[in-house]
Amino acid sequence: MQQKSPNLNKEIKLERTLGPFMLWGLGVGYVISGMYFGWNLGLPVGGTLGLAIATFFIIILYITFTFSYTELACAIPKAGGVFDYASRSIGKDLGFIAGIAQIIEFVFAPPAIAAAIGAYFHIFFPQFSITSIAVFAYLLFTALNIYGVKAAAIFELIITVFAVFELLLFCGIALPHFKFSNLQANAFPFGWKGAWAATPFAIWFFLGLEGVANVAEETVNPQKNIVIGFGSALLTLIGLSVLVFIASIGIGGWEKIVYPTPGAEASDSPLPMALAQITGNDVWLYHLLITIGLLGLIASFHGLILAASRATYEFGKAKCIPAVIGKIHPKFKTPVNALLLNMFIGIVALFTGKTSEIITIACFGAITLYIFGMISVFALRKKEPELIRPFRTPFYPWFPLIALSIAAFSMVVMISLNVILALFFFGMMLIFYIGFLLFVKQKMNATESI
Repeated sequence: MQQKSPNLNKEIKLERTLGPFMLWGLGVGYVISGMYFGWNLGLPVGGTLGLAIATFFIIILYITFTFSYTELACAIPKAGGVFDYASRSIGKDLGFIAGIAQIIEFVFAPPAIAAAIGAYFHIFFPQFSITSIAVFAYLLFTALNIYGVKAAAIFELIITVFAVFELLLFCGIALPHFKFSNLQANAFPFGWKGAWAATPFAIWFFLGLEGVANVAEETVNPQKNIVIGFGSALLTLIGLSVLVFIASIGIGGWEKIVYPTPGAEASDSPLPMALAQITGNDVWLYHLLITIGLLGLIASFHGLILAASRATYEFGKAKCIPAVIGKIHPKFKTPVNALLLNMFIGIVALFTGKTSEIITIACFGAITLYIFGMISVFALRKKEPELIRPFRTPFYPWFPLIALSIAAFSMVVMISLNVILALFFFGMMLIFYIGFLLFVKQKMNATESI
């Protein structure tokens, strides 16, 4: 009788190839596009001081959240991120809801960035439409992610280093022209209500950092390197956000980096508008910095495609969606089906043309993730006190409690200011949850009872 090869039954898994420097590149890369566009749209609703107040509290949120979330990522180093943490600590139902919120964040953020990439390239290649360029970007960077995580991470690291360099160069040019009086001009036009309204745009500064946890299964020595990757990326991003904020507004006031001309619609290109006040828009330095700045958008777009695929893959692996989505390609060792599914959804969202609405929906997903993540920290401490935790949250329980409080307040603010989009977001969550109850949970229970 012929024996079967043991390799036929061997499960194909994600490969561990990522070190701390690559994790830093991924962490910064996921987020860095938020320094280049989008954040300045908080200025018309909050002014300089309103956005600054919102950003201050969001920085506190990300500091306390990141150190708390790192405890979970090191104790449970799995690609599903908050889906795995919540499922283990507070049950499958809430774990499913947390996982859907994570997928919504990671799948809806890239189309907004793709639209910005299309707008940048359209300036240089006007014969191609913004949408066609954005679709090409989806095809190109999905293909790179399919090829292999190490190649994808190396590429992400390289363009992230260039993007960070460009931001530092921009600040070096802008800061000598800084005037404190420009920060004070019309700084708080709508009072505290304006600070609340600026909250989503402050979140956009840092949205996606938690994606570092989703490559835990592909990290060498994750219990050590995730701490280094998360922490170093957070410190880098906080420093860059403060520098960019001060340097951009300090040149000529916040109106100059929002409105191309008085009465025009708000622009989402604050850095080019700030730089043009110093160099004009026809000199080589201006064009050089704008070209390099495009790499910041590419870094976040490419990195979030990677993070989204891992979250979707884990959902398929757990059979919360068709199991074929949770398969790893035998040659490339990447979740090809998850990457293709996310690309399809992203392109559909892209064709709606609703960039600001897509950003807001991604922010709803992020805030929901943060809330469930912090609840999981508390629940897992109580449920599994003996669980090996290579990294423990500092100042427990204050750090997760502060993060949970700010996240919950941010959710209330966002719902009050975006009622229709909130109904759309929670409607999607409800539909997915009903599907989970009808088609997934019963099969899970039946499998476990065998």
